[in-house]
This record gives sequence, C-alpha cells and structure tokens, in this order.
Amino acid sequence: MTKAPDPRLNWLLCALGPAEWERVAPHLQPVAMRLGQVLYDPGTTPAHVYFPTTAIVSLLYVMENGASAEIAVVGNEGLVGVSLFMGGESTSSQAVVQASGDGFRLEAKVLLQEFNRGGPVLHLLLRYTQALITQMAQTSACNRHHAIDEQMCRWLLLTLDRLHSNHLVMTQELLSNILGVRRASISDVAGQLQKDGLIRYERGRITVLDRPAIELRACECYAVVKKEYDRLLPRAAPPDTK
Repeated sequence: MTKAPDPRLNWLLCALGPAEWERVAPHLQPVAMRLGQVLYDPGTTPAHVYFPTTAIVSLLYVMENGASAEIAVVGNEGLVGVSLFMGGESTSSQAVVQASGDGFRLEAKVLLQEFNRGGPVLHLLLRYTQALITQMAQTSACNRHHAIDEQMCRWLLLTLDRLHSNHLVMTQELLSNILGVRRASISDVAGQLQKDGLIRYERGRITVLDRPAIELRACECYAVVKKEYDRLLPRAAPPDTK
C-alpha cells in the first residue's frame, strides 16, 4: 500500500501553528509535479499556490525572443506563487518544474484569507518572501559577475539542499534555459566537473560525487543565500499529525 504524501514535509506548512493548520489542511490538494511542467506563465494570475515537498520548481524570467534564465529555485522550503499575497496578483516570471516529485496546492483565496488575518501566517510568508528576494538578487549578481562553472556549482548546491539526494534528473535543454547559456556551454562545464571527479554526468542525469569540492568551486552566492534562508526560516521537525 502506497503511503500518502505528507504535506508537513514542506517547511512553511510544517511551521503553521495548530489553529492555522486546522484551517488550511482540509484545503490542501496533493499534486504530482512532472519534469518540465509549467505551473504558470508570465502575466497570469495563478488560481493556486504550490507547496513542493519532493519536487523542485524553477522561477524563470523569459525574454521576448524566448530566451530564459532562472531567477530563483523553490523546493520544500517554500511556495510557488508569492505574487498572490504580495498585492501584485499576476507574476512576471514563469514557474517550471525542474525536478519531478510531489507537492500540494492551495486555492489562492484560502491563502489570502490566512494572510489577511495577520499574525503568524503573515509574518511567516513575509519572512519567506524576504529570503526569496535575497535569492533573486544574488542570482542576478551571480549571472552577471561569475563564471558559468561557478554558477553551475551554486545551482547544484541549491538543488541538492532541496532534494536531499545526490542524484538529479535534468535535461540539458532545461539546464541551459535555467542558467541562460548555450547547451554547448553546459556540456563543457559538466564535462570538466566530471573530469575533475566532482560529478558523474550522463544524458538527463547528474550524480554529485564530491559535494565539498563543489562547495569550494562555487562562488560566494550559495553561502549568502543559504545563510539568509537559515536565518529567516529555521526548520522545525514535522509534528505527529496522526
């Protein structure tokens, strides 16, 4: 018998107090999030927010010519759809599943009701948004000032933190879109990391072999982002929900 997914594997849902959890839990809908699935496009107003548990979502900025680059990554530490409660409603980014897995979705009106109550939920979501903004700003600076191999190491570490595994299923095309570089550049960098013994790179799959070495090769951006998430969103152990 397959075990039902646990929504409180998501840090934000896990951080809800008993009263907030009782109000929100009945409205959570489990969803399977497929590799490459588009959760929303730029300029749209999503009807739901998504809380990944084992999936990872990339927030991409898409240019008029179709080129794109990742501005943030969201996993079990957060939610997809902050524009819904920040007042803008529609979003300028695209949300694409970069690692398949499970998650939960919640109707926008339910989240807005909780946010507008004020108190713990409002402060939790604002802290998460501050951490997300830090990641976006750091990613922008990283893409402008750091080499592709440093960017890829940063991306690998951020992804590993949210997967809790050293295996990543990732097409070369999607990775090229995420980093905003040519596929040939991805092949060159991945090939060098493999030659140096840091990863094993196969078609559609990356296995990290030496995380400490990747941390040394990554730019300072990874540490800046991780420190801010740890400061703003201290992780609690999932409570017993039986």
